[in-house]
Amino acid sequence: MRTTITLDPDVERLLHERQYLTKMSFKEVVNEAIRTALRPASRKSPKLIPPQPMGLRTGIDPRSLSSLADDFEVEAYLNVSSRLR
Repeated sequence: MRTTITLDPDVERLLHERQYLTKMSFKEVVNEAIRTALRPASRKSPKLIPPQPMGLRTGIDPRSLSSLADDFEVEAYLNVSSRLR
């Protein structure tokens, strides 16, 4: 199919750079760029990272660490406020 399009200057520069690097014709570079942009994204499943031990002592639930941090913050506040009296 033959058509006329108006390219933005930066797009034209990118196409000409690709043309120079690949030694392809301008038409081939434009078609390759359009195919690549319009190709459906690959449906690869995400790479899962295997679980790693956190090195926590037995009995410490990692889901409750924020609660533990809150307890320490309250304890530190009480220690500071008792010294100020």
